[in-house]
Amino acid sequence: MKTVWCNGSFDLLHPAHIELFKIAKTLAGDGKVIVGLDSDERIREKKGFRRPINTIEDRKIMLESIRYIDLVLEFDSDKGLTNLLQMIRPDIMLLGGDWRDGKVIGSEYAQEVRFFDRKNGYSTTGIINRTS
Repeated sequence: MKTVWCNGSFDLLHPAHIELFKIAKTLAGDGKVIVGLDSDERIREKKGFRRPINTIEDRKIMLESIRYIDLVLEFDSDKGLTNLLQMIRPDIMLLGGDWRDGKVIGSEYAQEVRFFDRKNGYSTTGIINRTS
């Protein structure tokens, strides 16, 4: 049984997020998909004071209702993320393709890191910019 880890803000869920979770579940097989969820404070630090759109409580409820996800865990710092990954030691970390050339926090605790490229140009920031 494999454990697949995905993490992010997941502020406004869109079809690319669902595709990411579906792929994660396929990779996990009979194992688990665990999603790490950025805290509201961490999102504000990284994306500005207008984010998140949805609170962590709301984002967690939405993620927990997705059939491909087995567990949602919150974190509020790089150290918190690293600690979760050190504890879980996932077989696979599946992250958005925009992290391909960046530092992947906690990757040393995963057996493998894979990247998921955006589908049809979906991005939360793009959605927000279109509606503003």
